[in-house]
Amino acid sequence: MKSNKILNIGITLIALIGGILFIRIFSEDAEVIETNVDVQNSLVSPLISFSFWLFIAGVVITILLSLWSLIRNPENLKKTLGGLAVLAVLLFIAYFLSDSAVVYDANGLNVLPGGEEGSSTNRWVGAGIWYSTILLIIAGLFFIWDLLKGLVKPA
Repeated sequence: MKSNKILNIGITLIALIGGILFIRIFSEDAEVIETNVDVQNSLVSPLISFSFWLFIAGVVITILLSLWSLIRNPENLKKTLGGLAVLAVLLFIAYFLSDSAVVYDANGLNVLPGGEEGSSTNRWVGAGIWYSTILLIIAGLFFIWDLLKGLVKPA
């Protein structure tokens, strides 16, 4: 109960700070904000910095709590490692399905910078496309399987 109260106070403080920073921006004329760099730095920069650090804190807390949960429950750790192993195998397959052919611009005349034949960037971009495609196919199959399973429910 005490931790819930602390969490509510923390959420309220974050909302108040964000609200105050947001109201400060709306209290100033939009044209002045767009043209005056000093006003931008004094009004917009604090809101951006606050949002950035809030985002970083959220990511760090999420990762730490996930790791803590995995450590406390070894059965979930085994499932997670198994899932990561399957994803690694799929990435391995996608990498070998990809190629590192030359990449041309929209006109098809000039080779794009970094798009030379044999470039590792080309290979990894292709691997990312293949990886997404493989995962899309797997997700689609599971979706269809679940749909069919729901339609053919035993009475």
